[in-house]
Amino acid sequence: MMPGGLTETKVVTPEIQEIADQVKPQLEERENKTYPVFVAIKYKTQVVAGTNYFIKVCISNSTDECVHLKVFQRLLYQNNGPSLTSYETGKTKNDPLSYF
Repeated sequence: MMPGGLTETKVVTPEIQEIADQVKPQLEERENKTYPVFVAIKYKTQVVAGTNYFIKVCISNSTDECVHLKVFQRLLYQNNGPSLTSYETGKTKNDPLSYF
């Protein structure tokens, strides 16, 4: 991996689901809607002055509708939680997870 580049797509861990759950209220506020289904299914990371997480989240049990989240997590010593920096709606499970 090139410094600052994205990792390969990885299988979600409980830690990644927790990060997605922590920024869910930020997405719901920006979109002015609630997401009863919010299951992280894939992710990539980018190391910067902290870590950017690019997370694909399934938002429906009946369709393959997803959102892509870009979440910034500061370095641990800075004691800040994750922040939703950007997102893309209208995605599906088949859409590639890439930098945005």
